[in-house]
Amino acid sequence: MFAPILDEIASENHSGLKIGKVDVDNEPDLAGQFKVMSIPTVGIFKGGKLAATSVGVKSKKDILQMVEQVK
Repeated sequence: MFAPILDEIASENHSGLKIGKVDVDNEPDLAGQFKVMSIPTVGIFKGGKLAATSVGVKSKKDILQMVEQVK
């Protein structure tokens, strides 16, 4: 349900934006490192550090607003 939204954002030309997905079932240590307790969880990173987090399905507009707020 949420993956198509991320795929759409990734296919667009957003300068400096990289989209990555993690399968927390296969990467439980990584999920624990970032305290992922619910799926989906979106993390926005800036300078290699977690700058914002959102839990639950969000609209494309909401995700892009999060990215803009972190810039």
